[in-house]
Amino acid sequence: MPHAPRSTVHGLIDTRFGPVAAWLNRDGALTRLIFNPSPKQLAEHACPRDDAALAEAACQLAEYEAGQRRDFDLPLAADGTPFQQQVWAALRRIPYGSTMSYGELARALAHPDGARAIGRANATNPIALIVPCHRVLGADGSLTGYAGGLPLKAALLRFELERSEPPGLFGG
Repeated sequence: MPHAPRSTVHGLIDTRFGPVAAWLNRDGALTRLIFNPSPKQLAEHACPRDDAALAEAACQLAEYEAGQRRDFDLPLAADGTPFQQQVWAALRRIPYGSTMSYGELARALAHPDGARAIGRANATNPIALIVPCHRVLGADGSLTGYAGGLPLKAALLRFELERSEPPGLFGG
């Protein structure tokens, strides 16, 4: 296991879904992960670049892309309210290849009328993919907001669905 950085750092990781920028705190916990970061996003979270510090995150993302990983095991330290933390923890319990509506997630968290609040917490998730906010859909099953854009959300869902379906009659 690589040592924890001495200060907050960021790095870039190439993925099949585009470049990812990720930030680690002083303890080596992931605080932010953004697909296809803009120069503005990188500037807003400026800190030294240390791609080597992100070796474990890069490895787990590569395993995910290879179909060898369905859940991530990285230390996380997203900054958020207690409600946001509750929603983000619930997102991590949505199984790979599965989806849930905002309303279903609200009911599961004992906030039956809280779909909009769940949506706002989902939209502020700073750790894309690792905290799988892409698995939450509108009540009618439609793709709704995603910080990385709806094409990326669709690509992530399609990728997971293709790898979670049981093999056909001849294993293909």
